[in-house]
Amino acid sequence: MPAAYIGVGSNLGDREGNLERAARMLARTRGVWLLRRSRTYESPPHGPSQTYFYNQVWEIWTDLEPEPLLDALLAIEARMGRRADRPRWAPRVIDLDLLLYADRVSVSDRLQLPHPRMRERAFVLEPLLELLPEGRDPVTGLSFRELRARVGHMPLAVVDGAHLLCHPLYR
Repeated sequence: MPAAYIGVGSNLGDREGNLERAARMLARTRGVWLLRRSRTYESPPHGPSQTYFYNQVWEIWTDLEPEPLLDALLAIEARMGRRADRPRWAPRVIDLDLLLYADRVSVSDRLQLPHPRMRERAFVLEPLLELLPEGRDPVTGLSFRELRARVGHMPLAVVDGAHLLCHPLYR
């Protein structure tokens, strides 16, 4: 069963509660097993006049193909109140991005793997390194550690100090 990695963020309302609610919803999704979660990081928003984000990366096993997995992620976002027609960089209750699906490299109208902007985002690379310290980008061949160094300094604060490890049957 392939491993996939999900980038998660929230900057509206109870940010920590939003991450926890989304994790429970994903863990109850048929064909998805939530294995591990990184620590929670706080990062600045891209848009103006917004609250800082809470970010994590989740490791899952799944028997869903990438596009059905994307559909499951979008359904969770919708159930949590995220509107599909929101402007780019708008505040969000939850943001779930499929970052990696095994070592698959693919592009479709709906999905690009790996996620095209993960290489430039410290708030993705830092928690991803916790889960995949020896991981490599399947497109460039660069290690996630090298990619994180290229991004340079970005203010990230660790919100919780402990890894949130999940049992594969976390439901």
